[in-house]
Amino acid sequence: MPITITPITLDRVPAYHRVLDSVARERKYLSMLEAPPRDKSIAYVERMLVQDNVFFLALDDDQVVGWCDIDRHERPSRHHAGNLGMGLLADYRGEGLGKRLLEKAIAGAWQRGLTRVELTVYRSNPKAINLYTRLGFREEGTMQEAAKIDGVYLDMIFMALLKHQA
Repeated sequence: MPITITPITLDRVPAYHRVLDSVARERKYLSMLEAPPRDKSIAYVERMLVQDNVFFLALDDDQVVGWCDIDRHERPSRHHAGNLGMGLLADYRGEGLGKRLLEKAIAGAWQRGLTRVELTVYRSNPKAINLYTRLGFREEGTMQEAAKIDGVYLDMIFMALLKHQA
């Protein structure tokens, strides 16, 4: 069965939480090193749904294998922009699924009136940087030694996609 991309629902939060935890525990891609407690993930998803933010899951049959969300900034001066987060289980990387998730999330952002999508990515993740660049994201700056994981400092790159440049 092909992999489908669908909006998140509350009944899928436990499965999303497991995928988030799996990606976080790889200690390479996310700023968190493990998923937050499940109740915090539930509260996050509830807030995202109430605020009509972008939140898609990738499903292999009925199993959650990845996600992509865009959390709109709440301050009025930043309400046109949102912060992107995503992750895929290791076995599902490199097959174009990340691109599909991103394209769906970006389209959802534009439909909701956003005109700017922002993200941060570790400089040590060139595959993700390449994907973002191919979709039109542009580098806006670097935070040097922004994270320290297992004694290693990592630089983070700020990237953004503007609707009128997409």
